[in-house]
Amino acid sequence: MPTQLFDLTGKIALVSGASRGIGESIARLLAQQGAHVIVSSRKIDDCTTVADAIREDGGSAEAFACHVGSMDDIAATFEHIRSTHGRLDICVNNAATNPYFGHILDTDLGAFNKTVDVNVRGYFFMSIEAGKLMRDSGGGAIVNTASINALQPGPMQGIYSITKAAVVNMTKAFAKECGGLGIRCNALLPGLTRTKFAGALFSNDAIYDRAMEAIPMGRHAEPDEMAGTVLYLVSDASSYTNGECIVVDGGMTL
Repeated sequence: MPTQLFDLTGKIALVSGASRGIGESIARLLAQQGAHVIVSSRKIDDCTTVADAIREDGGSAEAFACHVGSMDDIAATFEHIRSTHGRLDICVNNAATNPYFGHILDTDLGAFNKTVDVNVRGYFFMSIEAGKLMRDSGGGAIVNTASINALQPGPMQGIYSITKAAVVNMTKAFAKECGGLGIRCNALLPGLTRTKFAGALFSNDAIYDRAMEAIPMGRHAEPDEMAGTVLYLVSDASSYTNGECIVVDGGMTL
């Protein structure tokens, strides 16, 4: 049920990469607080599973497939939102890719292009289209999921870390230019979080142990721990929060 601080009743929210992990947790929590959530990721069946579960729990949701690495998919998604809802209040750019795990010197052009197309170009044009809708309806909130790797590159994750650093500066650029339009733009920087996406980190004992040594609380986080920060950032409670990049590392907000 919506709480007094975080009532999103009547808000239209788009969450990309919402078929599992952090994105699914965000979608579920926003719906619990009253938002109508557009559950989006590459595969419609996975989106439908999450949207159905939200509705079964009493929330409002729909599924819409979008591969954020495809400009055509981005255009189709926002045309759907424009024609169906007429506005967008919340956009959570959470979809990401990390196709290459290995030494940076062995990064090939295909892995480079795919990572940049999704993690940088995708976030950029999703934010542009969301921002246009928000500008026309008086404002809104955009949250980008970056990574702790934006601040300190992860081992064997060179190009992924580079794109996440770009997301942080992108967030600040949008915040600076869109704040006057009533559009707040902030970023979430998760630390090591147990998701399928981060599976390579959990299966590599050396990398996992090194990460544990650097995390203040000495433990990895769970997806639900990320969702609460996003809820705060899109709510009226954070109406003066713009351009902030919040690190959530091992369940600890820094």
